[in-house]
Amino acid sequence: MTSPKPPTDNGSKIWIVAIVVVLVAGVVAVVLARGGSGDEEVSGQTGTVQVGDGSSTTGDGETDTTAGDTGSAAALPEYDATLEEDPAVGATIPTVTGTTFDGDELTIAPDGTAKIILFVAHWCPHCQREVPMLKAHLDDVPMPDDVQLLTVSTSVEPSADNYPPQEWLDRVGWEAPTLADDEAGTIAKAFGLSAFPYFVAVDADGKVVARASGELTAEQFDAVVAQAQG
Repeated sequence: MTSPKPPTDNGSKIWIVAIVVVLVAGVVAVVLARGGSGDEEVSGQTGTVQVGDGSSTTGDGETDTTAGDTGSAAALPEYDATLEEDPAVGATIPTVTGTTFDGDELTIAPDGTAKIILFVAHWCPHCQREVPMLKAHLDDVPMPDDVQLLTVSTSVEPSADNYPPQEWLDRVGWEAPTLADDEAGTIAKAFGLSAFPYFVAVDADGKVVARASGELTAEQFDAVVAQAQG
């Protein structure tokens, strides 16, 4: 599994100074040839999120609390895989509303339909393996009609691998509706994300029946789906 923040280089910097000096001219040439740094942000990859209490957050995480209380459930506790019993099991999921990469509104809520919610980060190597595996598996064994598969793209970093996430998911043929989290990771926090990839299984009553993080096998994924079905 991968932690919620993009990896950074924390190694010793002393020995690489000479290499940097030698390579800098070549790097400049590559950047000029490409016409830019490659880190330019693409619109729609993060969005505005409305949480269950009626407040909303913009892409930079600032909160607008002018809306009224909708009576939504509280945020789930952060997932801890070392615990024998997950305290979130039996809790009602919070209601969150945002947009897809294309700007269409999408809500995740206790709405009478069982669901699997998959949280991914475009730069996460485990997600980069898990999503194509699940795509291939679902081509052979589709989701049951009574369980909905939803995706949340979060922890977006323009300078990291596979940016923008929309292009990455399109490239692997991922078809599940995908909600774009805001820059503050509001949806991820509301559902207790602690590592990637992250799965939340919800029954038809809107209650958590299982959570998992890290790469699941096809058989493990099917077992989580069965738990959501009840």
